[in-house]
Amino acid sequence: MWRKLSKYLAQMSYGKCWYSEAKDAGANFDVDHFRPKAEAKRTEEIVDAEGYAWLAFDWENYRLSAQNCNRLNKDDDDNTQGKGSWFPLSDGSSKATWENRCIDEEDVLLLDPVVKDDLAFIDFDDVGRFVPSRLCVGKPALRVRQSGVIYGLNLEKMREARFEVMREAKELLQTIHQSAEDLEPLGDEAPMNAIDRQIEQLKAKTRADAPFSRAVRSQLVKLGADDYLIDRSLDAA
Repeated sequence: MWRKLSKYLAQMSYGKCWYSEAKDAGANFDVDHFRPKAEAKRTEEIVDAEGYAWLAFDWENYRLSAQNCNRLNKDDDDNTQGKGSWFPLSDGSSKATWENRCIDEEDVLLLDPVVKDDLAFIDFDDVGRFVPSRLCVGKPALRVRQSGVIYGLNLEKMREARFEVMREAKELLQTIHQSAEDLEPLGDEAPMNAIDRQIEQLKAKTRADAPFSRAVRSQLVKLGADDYLIDRSLDAA
């Protein structure tokens, strides 16, 4: 059952982890219960033993996750990262229980990759780290930072893989600009074939099925790239 479900979820996410956008940097895939089916860890000291048992077989609670995002890991500084049973809520938030399943009233501190608004303030710095955008402060910034830690999005292997894709996209954009500059003296006779191929290569890195495409898009925007260089053909409505 879980193998079939994992395959189905992979098709929905173009074979990428829903949290990290990695295809292979995060090892193999797990089917994660976004709201934990057993215990739910709110803080280091507070754990709700029952969690969200009634959602154990609810497919809307499933997220395809790289194992390095879903399971507890140690980073290079010996800090624990990975989702495990973590599911923190804001102070004073409503809390769903078996008797009162008010999940829509919970004020969740983890970003949910299936909620489009949750992705609005995500950004990536110059070395590929997952960070809040410069316009993101307060609780939205806290949610981004906590999600980065709990999902293990800045584990070194993940950061390196993300940065490499960002670097390739940046160099390709520079190549396109240089090609256009070199051909400009030819005026109306300048051939576009080479530039067209380079543009298609760059657009492929921005498409929703490409690894770390959100990081690539963020970088291109910062570099002032024209919007037509971003392929949104596979974006969800």
